[in-house]
Amino acid sequence: MHDRTDGLASFLKTFERRIVKPRLRRLKPWRRTTYGDIHVNYRDHLDGGGRSFGIEYLPLFHDLGMPRQQRVFEWCAGPGFIGFALLGHGFCDTLCLADINPEAVDACRRTVAQNGLAGRVSVYRSDNLDGIPPSERWDLIVGNPPHFSDRSSGELRFHDQDWRLHRTFFADVGSFLKPGGMIVLVENNQGSTTETFRGMIEEAGLCIVFRNKADWVRVR
Repeated sequence: MHDRTDGLASFLKTFERRIVKPRLRRLKPWRRTTYGDIHVNYRDHLDGGGRSFGIEYLPLFHDLGMPRQQRVFEWCAGPGFIGFALLGHGFCDTLCLADINPEAVDACRRTVAQNGLAGRVSVYRSDNLDGIPPSERWDLIVGNPPHFSDRSSGELRFHDQDWRLHRTFFADVGSFLKPGGMIVLVENNQGSTTETFRGMIEEAGLCIVFRNKADWVRVR
């Protein structure tokens, strides 16, 4: 009797997470936030923290003395808060965004259309880097990827089972980086440390340039 009850409870929980909640989320209103002269469309459940992290990249890059970049890619972009913040404040000339979530991709495309950015911004629905055209080349990659391997199971914004997303990203990203290109990611010291990713990074022929106290990791 208990096995049957537990099985039913598990089914209902999965049904709620996969069917009910996604449909209810689509009824929520679109919101907008502004970076420079770009108005970014989003819904609350699409924000994994990038709405605040987006603007924090700017003082970091200023302190590092980084020059304006020709093309920037935001990995696990969600609504593109980070990428659009860099573009809106003049840090890059063009932008590439990708996410596996079709609703996040729709948010990015809404922003592109409403701000007249079709000539400067490319948006892809992509499982990690699998859906990115092989012709893409980036000077800089930024991102706020899922931070936990052992919690928030099933939640795209937060969970990376056994760090598979990160592992595959580092293994594949080299072919998209221009010579001298860099990766600057926001990670979370409650879910990982620099050493969590060091092996993956070095196996891919990349190296960690710095990690600072605010959980920024720069790779090249």
